[in-house]
Amino acid sequence: MIKNSYKVIGVMSGTSLDGIDLIYVSFEKSNRWNFQVIHAQTVTYPKVWCTVLSDLVSRSIEELKSIDLEYTNYLAEVIKNFITEFNIDKIDAVCSHGHTALHQPEKEITYQIGNLPELAKKIQETVVCDFRVQDVAFGGQGAPLVPIGDKLLFSNFDFCLNLGGFANISTEIENKRIAYDICPVNIVLNHYVKKLGYDYDDGGKIAAKGVVHRDLLNELNAIPFYLEDFPKSLGLEWVNLKIFPLIDGFQLSVNDVLRTFVEHIALQLANEMNKKKKASVFITGGGVYNAFLIKRLKTYTENNIVIPEAAIVEFKEALIFGFLGVLKLRNEINCLSTVTGASKDHSSGKILRP
Repeated sequence: MIKNSYKVIGVMSGTSLDGIDLIYVSFEKSNRWNFQVIHAQTVTYPKVWCTVLSDLVSRSIEELKSIDLEYTNYLAEVIKNFITEFNIDKIDAVCSHGHTALHQPEKEITYQIGNLPELAKKIQETVVCDFRVQDVAFGGQGAPLVPIGDKLLFSNFDFCLNLGGFANISTEIENKRIAYDICPVNIVLNHYVKKLGYDYDDGGKIAAKGVVHRDLLNELNAIPFYLEDFPKSLGLEWVNLKIFPLIDGFQLSVNDVLRTFVEHIALQLANEMNKKKKASVFITGGGVYNAFLIKRLKTYTENNIVIPEAAIVEFKEALIFGFLGVLKLRNEINCLSTVTGASKDHSSGKILRP
């Protein structure tokens, strides 16, 4: 029987390797979907996992399968610890994105580790996971998946913009939800600031000390991806191929690299946001805390930027993956063809039982 209320754990690991986001949330369906965040936590990756996860694209399939099992076991322990710490006793499902190892939808390849049947067995809970594979099989990009949550949970905003490893945006055009990746964000900024011994540029203070290198900025802005129409998505492989070699070729100081790339991000975000005038822009993700980036963005747009409470800023993706799981349990559409380019809307993901 289809229920109208669910309590689930949403689990998300992003490309920026900030850690594993876990959120315990209740969803209730009345005239529309409502939610309440009950508990939320980010578990920082130990250095050994940061090293492994940052190099997945260079691994063979055999190596990835071995890492997949190890990561699934590690993820199970993280989830069990979360359940124990917050004394959670009512769980309809654990809804997990896993961690992206390969994402090459043009080759019909997408692989998220941490989605093996062992996960359900080890935590002894129903698991909904592996949300991208079916979409790619239907000819889609397998990303972004969050826009169904934007549509059903945050419909009062003109744009929903997430600043994580990559920036992605969603909006309604002619009553259809459209969404796509815009540009890299933390995946690049964190890569360079680590050369100075930091995990991230706190508030963008280091970038603010740099100088914009105009030739690099012009070459970044001229990358063909930015002229492509949606649907489109980005992955670490693309950054390794297109972004890092371009930046490294200029042999700039880290400060100047950060300053230039922040300007690049701000320009690319504004290009998309300014397609609607007097719009409200709901911004979430770790990039929100880069005050310098937000300041630069505001110089390029007159639209109203809305930054929500910290729980939504930091855990919106985990929240929506929890919601994707609820929709899958109800066999309702959770993946939109207008967003991914798939041949049809569908209810994506696998349901694993203990």
